[in-house]
Formats: sequence, C-alpha cells, structure tokens
Amino acid sequence: MRRGRPHGLPDTLPVMARLSEHGLRRTVKVSGLFATAYGNVGSSIYYALGLVAAHALGLTPVVFMCAGGLFVCTAKTYAEGASMFPEAGGSSSFARHAFNELVSFFAGWALSLDYILTIAISAFFVPHYLSAFPGLHALNNNPGDIFGGLVVVVALVLLNIRGIGESAKLNVVLAVLDLSTQVLLVGVGAVLVLDPSLLINQVHLGTAPTWHELIFALSIAMLAYTGIETVSNMAEESQDPGKDVPKAVNLVLIAVLGLYAGISIVALSALPVHEVHGKYITLLGVEKGGFQNDPVLGIVSRLGLHGTVRHIAEYYVGILASTILLVATNAGLIGISRLSWSLAEHRQLPSIFSRLHPRYRTPWFTIVFFSLFAAGLIIYGNTNVLGNLYSFGALLSFTIAHISIIALRVKDPDRERPYRLPLNVRIRGSAIPTTAVIGGIGTAVVWVSVVILHTETRYVGIPWMVLGICGYVYYRKKQGLDLFSTHRIPRAERPPDFQALGYRTALVPIFGGDISAAALASAAKLIGYEGVVYAVFVLPVPSQLSLEAGLEEEEEAGRSALESARVQARRAGIKIHTGLIRTRNPGAAIVDEARRVGADVIYWSTLHAPAGERQIGPTAVYLLGKRPCRVIVETENRPEAVAEVAAAGAARA
Repeated sequence: MRRGRPHGLPDTLPVMARLSEHGLRRTVKVSGLFATAYGNVGSSIYYALGLVAAHALGLTPVVFMCAGGLFVCTAKTYAEGASMFPEAGGSSSFARHAFNELVSFFAGWALSLDYILTIAISAFFVPHYLSAFPGLHALNNNPGDIFGGLVVVVALVLLNIRGIGESAKLNVVLAVLDLSTQVLLVGVGAVLVLDPSLLINQVHLGTAPTWHELIFALSIAMLAYTGIETVSNMAEESQDPGKDVPKAVNLVLIAVLGLYAGISIVALSALPVHEVHGKYITLLGVEKGGFQNDPVLGIVSRLGLHGTVRHIAEYYVGILASTILLVATNAGLIGISRLSWSLAEHRQLPSIFSRLHPRYRTPWFTIVFFSLFAAGLIIYGNTNVLGNLYSFGALLSFTIAHISIIALRVKDPDRERPYRLPLNVRIRGSAIPTTAVIGGIGTAVVWVSVVILHTETRYVGIPWMVLGICGYVYYRKKQGLDLFSTHRIPRAERPPDFQALGYRTALVPIFGGDISAAALASAAKLIGYEGVVYAVFVLPVPSQLSLEAGLEEEEEAGRSALESARVQARRAGIKIHTGLIRTRNPGAAIVDEARRVGADVIYWSTLHAPAGERQIGPTAVYLLGKRPCRVIVETENRPEAVAEVAAAGAARA
C-alpha cells in the first residue's frame, strides 16, 4: 500500500533542490542553563569563603549578603541583556549594541581577564581539595598546589584542543550533587554546631573586624558571585532565551544567596573567631595551619564527626569540590575561546584568534595563548592576588553591563525585550531600571575600592587594560579601520537559491562528503513515489566556539555534499530538498528538525555517519530513544528497521 500525500503538500514539487540553512539548533533548557550557571557561580564558595573570612571575620555572612545585593541587580541586568542578545560576549555584546566597538572591546578585554582568572583560581584550588586523600597532603601547600594546578590546566588545554565538549546532562548531575551536598552541610551544621549567641559575641565592630578590614572584605566579596557571564554564553543555545534565561537566573539567585548565607553561618559556628597574641583570627581564613585553601573541608572537619564517618565526608567533599572546580576551569577555557572568537569576528582582535586547528577544528591558538597567562598566575601561587584580580575584571564587566542596559533603554526604547528589568522610573520619556542604576553605581564603587586597596590590581589589572586598548588601536589602524564602527570578518556568500523550504516527509541526515544515492533511493521508497526526501547536512560546532562562529570551510563542504546529493537524487528521479543545520548536539538537532518539518521517517545510513558511528553509535541511540517518528538504521549495506517494533507509524510499501 502507498500512503497518500500528507495534508497541505502541493501537487507538484520541483526536482531541483533548494538549499536552506535553518540556523542554530537550540537545545538547552532551563535546567541546563541553571546547572551551568550555578556550577560557575556556586563553585566560588570553595575558595571565596576563606578569602573573605580572613578579613570579615564574624561579619562574613553580612558581607556576603551585601555583595549578594549587588549580585541580584547584576544578574537581573544580564537576564535582560541576554534575552535581547542571545549571543556570546556578555557585557561586550551589550556594549556593542549600546555604544560602539571601542567600548565593546574594553568590556571584552576586561572579561578576558576574568576568564583567565577563572582558569587560574579554579585550577589552583583543585589540588587543595584533593589533598583530603591519604598521600596527597602535599598538594595543600606550595609547590604542590602550583604543580597540581599546572597539570590541570595543561590537561584541559590538550583536551580542549582535541575538542572536548560540555555535557549538559553532566552539568545538571554535578549541580544537583553540589547543591544537595551544600544543603546537607548547612542542615547538619545547624543541628551539630550552630550557636546563635556565639555568632553575635564574636563580632566586635571596629576591632574584629576593623573598619579597614571590613571595607577590604567587601571589596573582594564579589569574587563569590562571578560567573554570571555564563548566562550570556549559554543563552545562544537556549530553546527560548526570552523565558528560559530569566527563569534560570532566578533559580541561581535563590540557590546561591541562600547557600552562601547558610554555609558562612555554619562555618563561623564550626570555626569561630578567637584571639591569638592580641590578634583576632578564624581558622577559616588562615592559610598556614588553617583552612583558607580548602574552607569547605575545614567545616566538615569541625562538625564533630568522628572516625570513618568523618573520613568518608571529607573524601566525598574533596572529590566533589575538585570535580566542580575542574568543570569551572574547563568552562573558563570554553568561555575565553568563545569570547575571543567573537572579538576576532568583529575585527577587534587579529584573525589568528579565530584560527582553527587543521585537524580538530578548535581555536587552538586562543586556548594556548590565554592559558599561558593563567599558568603564569598559578606559578605566582598567591590566592589573595588571584582573588583580587578576579574581582577587578568581573566588577569592570558588571559595571559596563549595567551602563549598557541603561543606555539601550534611552537609545533603543522600542526594541523587543523578552524580559524587562522591574522598578523602572521615567526620566525624559525613557524607562530607566533602578536596579541597573543601583547595580552600576555599586559595582563601580566596589571596583574603585579594589583598585585603591589592592596593589596587585594597579600593577597587573590596569596595565592589562592599557595593553589591550593600545593593541586594539594599533590593530584597527593597521587594518585601515576606525575605532568605533562595526566591521565583521566577511563570510562566503551563499548561493542565490539558499532559502527556506516548505514540506518534507523523510529525513536523511548527512555528516560527511560521501553521499549514497542508494540511501536516498531507499528513503524515497519508504515514502512512496510522490513523497519528498529531505537531506540535511549536520555541522557540529565545537563547544569552544560560539554557535555564531564562521566555519566557512565546513559550511562550504556541507553545501558541496548537499549539491552532490541533489545531483544524484535528480538522476534517480527522487524529489529532494536539502538543508544545513549547525548544532552542538547532532542527535537533538535531527530530532528537532524531524519534528519541525513533520518528517514521517528518519533514514539513518552509516555511510553518512561520522567515524565512531559506523554501527549503532551515540547519535543513532539518541534517535532511537527519542524517535519523533519511525527511525530506520542502515548498517553494513543492509537496512534494518531497528525501531520497527516500538516506533509509531504504519509500514510503507
């Protein structure tokens, strides 16, 4: 029997195929956005707690909450910006739309320092938490932690050059484990060691801490909340940025603020402030003989647990913390590569920063270049310096983000804003968000205090910004470009018939240049003589690159493959449409495309599959698990209806 033509399909369809690029396959949901953002922001507790407590002492929870107020304003600002511009770059992207390329580069260069510090400080603290295991105690001090941090960076650099990706499912699992562990830690601590009177009595404002130390602590407390830029990078992969990004931001705010307050309170109950030789200290903030390098392990060790239970708890926290910090280090590498690609694409950095490895197709130069700076900071081996520099770059980026969002409210009030900041005030006809104003003033003031109070920011941070601006001016002048206008790297022109299509009934995914007319004919037989085959070339985009990355050579190869498919289909009398999609998850992209075009069957031929999928590989398993329609898998020149029993739909003649 032959199935009739689907409702709405035209009576005649041209044999000549039309190329269509349906753009990016957005597959990340709210859970994925939350997990990735929380993993980056929440990982800061493993080092920020000790650095802040060293100066804030008994007022550590208060300092975290004050900094948390600025974080709320900043996170909301990023929610509006990322929902408007779901693209890599964060504050750099916001500044480009609000002002010009010079301001955009300034923000991007400050953000690059932030990513370098993410790599350095996260990698540097991995060995500190691994020191919880027997035989690894040397990793908690120099030079063990320096060597361990360098090993982490080198290993991840090599893996990223080869094309390691971020796993959304792994991020969700780790985020849930980390969140659950911290909630459990707060709960157990509240039962075993919480003492409200002790918390109050250990505060002697003006003495412990002194006013100077309190201000000093406030200036580095924002270190605990850096990582919100991740929302911007992930927004380009969100299924619905306008709705998903604000929801994810709200979840991150609730989780991070609540846990930072709870953990810092439990920490000061387990490791209270006491006087030693006329000086007030808490072991939470002492580097030698204390727990500044591994504050969460310090809390576990002082909960009153004994024997095997204590060892198991320490080992668990050690492995979980090191894993979370490892993921944060990798996120820094991916973030800096996406950011530098965006800057290079807009001709703010030399084109070498967008050069791909000839074999692995990853931005190897960018990864190596910025990792060398991170390695240099690790070799310096001072956690306080790393934390202060981290705050320098992050606060500068936050301030520019706030200013950009305010400027866009004045400059472009009619732009569609899927999410709008609340509490707006009308000024000369423009709705100015008060949260952005408060956040901008607050982050600017804290940034100034960081520069004044921390000498390393004057000797490293400011020279870094000056060097970047001088390099930008030199590069632009050498290229004959002005400093303010947008100039993107030209891409290969698309064929004149590159346009969207209408109806499809069978989907044939293509990954390589080997196009099998037999596979297309087999798919055509499944849908009948009057059916239409839709051959789609799937272009995987490495996680290190923005989804907007050029990849001109790969796209051109894809178009050539599709043209070959079109020619062979025409010779065989098959009606075919072709398309090209870009994605990080081939399986999800194919399922999404099949649903979008209303495909009745997906015909997966191993001749079109990448190496490693010659039999039933990960993509085929994903298709069979999700199967939006019938899935036929052809292996070893023999079509097998693998999903025949469970798949929906009647058999075709």
